[in-house]
Amino acid sequence: MMDSPDSLLDFSQSKVNQSLTNDDKIQLFRDMVRIRRFEQTALKFYNKGMMGGFLHLYIGQESVAVGTIGLCGDNDHVITAYRCHGHALSVGMEMNPCMAELFGKATGSAKGKGGSMHLFAPDKNFWGGHGIVAGQTPLGLGLAYGLKYKELEGCCLCYLGDGAVNQGAFHESLNLAALFDLPVVYVIENNGYSMGTSQHRSSAYKDCLAQRADAYDMDWDLVNGEDLYEVRAKAHIAMERARKESKPTVLEIATYRYYGHSVADANAKKYRTPEEIEKYKTYHDPTRLWRRRLIEESVFTDAEADAIDREAKLEADASAVFAEESPAPTVESIFDDVYWETDNNTEAGNTGRHFFND
Repeated sequence: MMDSPDSLLDFSQSKVNQSLTNDDKIQLFRDMVRIRRFEQTALKFYNKGMMGGFLHLYIGQESVAVGTIGLCGDNDHVITAYRCHGHALSVGMEMNPCMAELFGKATGSAKGKGGSMHLFAPDKNFWGGHGIVAGQTPLGLGLAYGLKYKELEGCCLCYLGDGAVNQGAFHESLNLAALFDLPVVYVIENNGYSMGTSQHRSSAYKDCLAQRADAYDMDWDLVNGEDLYEVRAKAHIAMERARKESKPTVLEIATYRYYGHSVADANAKKYRTPEEIEKYKTYHDPTRLWRRRLIEESVFTDAEADAIDREAKLEADASAVFAEESPAPTVESIFDDVYWETDNNTEAGNTGRHFFND
């Protein structure tokens, strides 16, 4: 079931948003511009050949991560796909280890072994960054199962793109989530194009993608991703359903990416027009709209917003310097962090033979 879409609803009046102080609202803006500046800096250095592998930018989608993860508590967990920088920064990871990981340096969050698609912060209940399409969805299910098994009041936010909804692992996860009443919220970040094919050419559906949850007797909703108030209001309902009732939900959040599927996507302006991209930047940019909303609410001034943006740019630039100056992983370190059991010399690690044992 879903709430009837109503563009006239003022989601700023929802309970979860009425509790926001001006400082809270400014922090949400800061979180969004920090993602934007981090991504822009990463793009610059990727184009300079300073990073290997792929780079999937989150520019244009910032309100999704900030609006949902900002609602997390101590027992809530986050897992996502390969477009993961925004989620990593939203859970509280610092820019330095994130940028260093993109550079493949030893000071990176995964010691330079994960790269752009595999940012992790277990201390912040952030479990990646996964490169296999929909591969994170059964893992998110497992995190939710763990919460229920331990009788902890929490939920797992499991993010996926619109292209992942057709993968079998996702449907298997929905089936088990509904069967076992697990506290997981599947968040479809629908930017409309999967890797490079429009939604209507790649997915069969009646009204929307989230409606597939009906087949599993699961709650679902549609969310306008350019309205941060709406993202927070509807995500809060789903997260409370998970925490209080141990019930799963599918949220489909309409959003848009300004760049290609990855920076290596040579056809980014062929399967959609440059005019379409500019339209979204001009009229639907979530960061710009949130800034305008806070100015209208007299939360801050244009000058104060500019100062926050400059601060974020300086932080991003400094993280690139940190990454450039950081050492590369040693050859010997390739044997570390492969098997937890052997690294920590556990009983199981000393039983039998492991691939990297001497």
